[in-house]
Amino acid sequence: MFSVTVRDHIMIAHSFRGEVFGPAQRLHGATFVVDATFRRPDLDDDGIVVDIGLATDQLKAVLGELNYRNLDDEPAFAGRNTTTEVLASTIADRLADRVAAGQLGGGARGLTGITVTLHESHVAWASYERALPGSTAVGEGTA
Repeated sequence: MFSVTVRDHIMIAHSFRGEVFGPAQRLHGATFVVDATFRRPDLDDDGIVVDIGLATDQLKAVLGELNYRNLDDEPAFAGRNTTTEVLASTIADRLADRVAAGQLGGGARGLTGITVTLHESHVAWASYERALPGSTAVGEGTA
């Protein structure tokens, strides 16, 4: 399996509901380093996984929808805690939509998966991994 990872960052504000979050129940800010990893079993005709420039641009565009926002005010997150895990899945799903729409170029049709990792700090991070529509998930296939 081949992979390419691009990186950017976001700064958000949010609060959490639930005693488990302690002082994070109050409004606070967070800065995340965001890695988006694109996977495919074979390289495209140009010998690449995905166009790194397009992948970088699309990650920046997806993050731009969240950057410098209070996520408590965003309708997409109404009633949900915007944990690192939830944000990783949201970003991965939005990138998958962009792959399906052709915004990462024609060669991206061969992508089989995306993993998004949000680094909260140098000692803690969370990831979400998903298959892309039309791909066969790892461990599945025909005999």
